[in-house]
Amino acid sequence: METIYIKYLDNMPELQKTDKGDWIDLYTYEEVTLKSGELAYISLGVAMELPEGFEAITAPRSSTFKKWGVLQANSIGVIDNSYCGDSDIWAFPAYATRDVTIPAHTRLCQFKIQKTQPDILFHSVDSLGNENRNGFGSTG
Repeated sequence: METIYIKYLDNMPELQKTDKGDWIDLYTYEEVTLKSGELAYISLGVAMELPEGFEAITAPRSSTFKKWGVLQANSIGVIDNSYCGDSDIWAFPAYATRDVTIPAHTRLCQFKIQKTQPDILFHSVDSLGNENRNGFGSTG
């Protein structure tokens, strides 16, 4: 079992891993008001020290767009384990598609940790020697 050390900002709900899925919900730290077309980095109220050899992937919850009309500006977030200082507070880069006020402690996004990519070597070849699949969406 891996251990993640978490520093919570004042009055933040504690994070919990449930048996219902692998992803862990993250909460907004404070109320945020956005105008349509505005980009803001919404504080998630936590700093973490991830285990050596792991990184976190953040993504919106499935209900985030429907409820709040915000998109994660960079589609997903990648947080490596070097981002682990007391002031390295996680944030959600939100792009608002409508005017919205998101209350403090709202479950806005989620994260999962995964092992970092192993050392790899790229080797140039003239042919891969495999059958072509013929483009995107070609499996049926």
